[in-house]
Amino acid sequence: MPTGEIILYTTEDGLTKIQLKTYDGTVWLTQDEIANLFCKARSTIAEHIQNIFDEKELEPISVCRNFRRTAGTGASKI
Repeated sequence: MPTGEIILYTTEDGLTKIQLKTYDGTVWLTQDEIANLFCKARSTIAEHIQNIFDEKELEPISVCRNFRRTAGTGASKI
């Protein structure tokens, strides 16, 4: 398991708080955290990430972790 540091970021107005995780100089965020950072819907972030994969800028295997997330209704999403 790689070790890293956690950076807590809070906007000046105090409304947005994001926990950045760094490993070997790279910042890692979940799609929800990216959406929060840019004030966008998670689906918008997912669409942009899919475009990156479609255009072969990155390979999913190198940057994605496959896990389930729980929807607001309690159902699982991947």
